[in-house]
Amino acid sequence: MMLLTPDLHRALRANNDARRAAVIGGQTEPDPPPLVKFFNPCGAATWLATELQEDDDTLFGLADLGFGTPELGYFSLNEIASVRLPFGLGIERDLDFQTGHRLSTWAAWSRRAGSISAAETLLNRLASAGNDDEIPPSGG
Repeated sequence: MMLLTPDLHRALRANNDARRAAVIGGQTEPDPPPLVKFFNPCGAATWLATELQEDDDTLFGLADLGFGTPELGYFSLNEIASVRLPFGLGIERDLDFQTGHRLSTWAAWSRRAGSISAAETLLNRLASAGNDDEIPPSGG
């Protein structure tokens, strides 16, 4: 499977360019929604990406390796693409992934819920109920 289409590549690069321009201009960095979701079809690992750097390998976004501690940071597209799973499978791109929620919202909900997948369920329930609350639930 092609992990990044040309359109996704352009959009991820555009987000990186916008963030760099904001930093250079002394402005607040943008907080765009994730544009792509990658997942392990045999396990819990999930990645949401908002940016692709000039090297066309380094992505920025939210990474959840299935240990209950999703983190914002950088990860390698080449490393994700090189993962070999049982039955000849590899990491997949969620072809139906779309979100209007900013990356910071995903990070807050994922940390609170313990995974990107659990956060996705909660965010989808809120959206279905007509509530686009950007604030994660309180309490432990």
